[in-house]
Amino acid sequence: MKILYFDCPSGIAGDMVVGAMLDLGLPFSYLKKELNKLHLKNWDISYTKTRDKESHIMGGSFKVCDNGKQHSRDYKSIRSLIKSSKLLNPVKTLAGEIFNNLAKAEAKVHGLKIDDVHFHEIGAVDSIIDVVGSAIGFCYFKSNVFASPIPYSRGKIKCDHGTMLSPAPATMELLKGIPLEKSDIHEEIVTPTGAAIISTIASGFGESPLQRIEKVGYGFGSKRFPGMFNAVRVTSGKGFPVVIVETNIDDMNPQIYDYIFDCLFKTGAIDVALIPVQMKKNRPATMIQCQVPWDKKENVINMILRETTSLGVRYYPVERKILQREVKTTQTKYGKVRIKIAYDEKGEIVKWAPEYEDVKQAAKRTGSSILKVLQDIQFKYQK
Repeated sequence: MKILYFDCPSGIAGDMVVGAMLDLGLPFSYLKKELNKLHLKNWDISYTKTRDKESHIMGGSFKVCDNGKQHSRDYKSIRSLIKSSKLLNPVKTLAGEIFNNLAKAEAKVHGLKIDDVHFHEIGAVDSIIDVVGSAIGFCYFKSNVFASPIPYSRGKIKCDHGTMLSPAPATMELLKGIPLEKSDIHEEIVTPTGAAIISTIASGFGESPLQRIEKVGYGFGSKRFPGMFNAVRVTSGKGFPVVIVETNIDDMNPQIYDYIFDCLFKTGAIDVALIPVQMKKNRPATMIQCQVPWDKKENVINMILRETTSLGVRYYPVERKILQREVKTTQTKYGKVRIKIAYDEKGEIVKWAPEYEDVKQAAKRTGSSILKVLQDIQFKYQK
């Protein structure tokens, strides 16, 4: 599993996201070629490798140069701009989702219908380029995206609506449900554009998923804060697809395990097993062992600690290799039955099996022995 992890200790803005991805390896020529597919006039972009004056760390600085007069746009015109462009469909979809989330946030705080939302600073060329440029970068890397907690700063900002609290109301809407951490900076360090980009694309927020880091990129912000390294850091690497979460239980009513199974799958477990174990004091016990995607780990752990008698869990990363699978439906004398087919890396069939639930229902429906139904289906499919 490929992973991009955005570390945002000093906040996040659209230009920082694009700069970090350019520093990570997104080709500038490719970015500009794709951005030219937008029907926008009087703009240009620049990218320079620069050294931070305080930390002396090299990173990327991305800037949008608007050669005309900046003007605001409503949500409908931006949506139309993206839809009518010649951008790749995945880029159109992602950029559209980011602007849709921005529009919903603005509509909520201003009490408007989403199609009546009018963007001021966000509708300007530089914000459009930042959003679409970010979408181009994410689609280029084709990775799962995670991010650190987002810093929360207090202060005042000036905008077309006057002076208001930082973070801006729309930014606060976009940050709902995302873990925040205190910042001592009393300026706007998380822009609505930055919040919309990361809240739309990130699968989870918190500690970095376990990964073997291959590349690191830095995207500098336009502001400079004394004693603060103002940059987004993005790492790229190969992560562990799943973790094993497990706990031993020797004091729970066994009737509850059925309920626990359902809860574990609903909270994100890929697979769940109950394993008999012998614990201290010679007590027979049960180990609950789950395979869980990294971004669902905390959900599963919290569910186990809340719903079982366990006082703690352990978890560790594992790698796994699975065959590619496909389900096809075939007509038999017992009715339609789904067949699960597994392929190797060359695309050759390695094994197959009828779906058990379909076989069971066919046996019940026809009154036939389940063994006979299974054998007949296997014989038919082998032919």
